[in-house]
Amino acid sequence: AILLVYMVLAGQYESWIQPLSVILAVPLALLGTVGALVGLGIANNLYTQIGLVLLIALASKNAILIVEYAREKRAEGMGIMEAAVEASRLRFRPILMTSFAFILGVLPLVFATGAGANSRKSIGIAVVSGMLASTCLAVLFVPSFYTVLQRFEEKYLHKKKKPHGAPESDDPAAPPSGPVPGHPASA
Repeated sequence: AILLVYMVLAGQYESWIQPLSVILAVPLALLGTVGALVGLGIANNLYTQIGLVLLIALASKNAILIVEYAREKRAEGMGIMEAAVEASRLRFRPILMTSFAFILGVLPLVFATGAGANSRKSIGIAVVSGMLASTCLAVLFVPSFYTVLQRFEEKYLHKKKKPHGAPESDDPAAPPSGPVPGHPASA
């Protein structure tokens, strides 16, 4: 599932590096799930594994909100760090609202009783604990992941993002693409 998410993001971002800032949010969710399972003494069974697959998509969704907005701000000419901070600041409330709506929707599984309660509790605890960890940690770490990976991509892979209004060519001797003020040909 992680590989599928990575490949879709690589196609969307047209980059092999940028999807890593989204994929690195998945271990944050797994950290919360493993901590809850160990702390509560719940075995890693089929139902917890189904919950883990669900968490891959949900943790990625929150990270995508931050990375996509940071990419938009970066395309507008904002610096890498400023774009990441602005993205996490502006996407904080939507991430909290959607995550906690999902957590509250799954919470009845944690307190299930009756026939099949153990399976519902396993999937509920795995998903709720993973989403809590992912929601809290992703808002802090995904902007850092984005900043580090974007700097790496621009520095080492020479995919520099041009600030808004910058010349199209990297060659300083290249003629300007638009009219030159005071030049007779531009009149």
